[in-house]
Amino acid sequence: MSFTILPVGQVVGGRIPADDDDWDGVTARIELDTTRFGPEALQGLDAFSHAEIVYLFDKLPESQVSFGARRPRGNPDWPLVGIFAQRGRNRPNRLAVSVCRIEKVEGTTLHVRGLDAIDGTPVIDIKPVMQGFAPRGELREPDWAREIMSGYW
Repeated sequence: MSFTILPVGQVVGGRIPADDDDWDGVTARIELDTTRFGPEALQGLDAFSHAEIVYLFDKLPESQVSFGARRPRGNPDWPLVGIFAQRGRNRPNRLAVSVCRIEKVEGTTLHVRGLDAIDGTPVIDIKPVMQGFAPRGELREPDWAREIMSGYW
């Protein structure tokens, strides 16, 4: 089975290189595709503090996609884990999800902080972050995952 997904917009600004850390201070815009969306598509989003952005790692060549296990960031001190047990960009469908702070909404432009996507990245979807969708119960993660995220934001 296959299907086609059209981007709702793209990331403008922020970073150009896809560095792994220090994303929290990065500001960028998500500009909607104005042939499909008007300002009403973002109406009410400014009432939320954060948005969840679904985007595509479009710059990653197919030859770099992982289908099995690898060490996160190639670090030999971290365990060999399956591609679905990590959040690296080398994913089979190259999809990413990131939660970022909403700075403001202007017409068909969403201004955000802490989006770990680079300039020109296609945005697949935008969703408000709601407390009701936060994890229920205790969150568990291995030590290497905490370590990898220590300088990410």
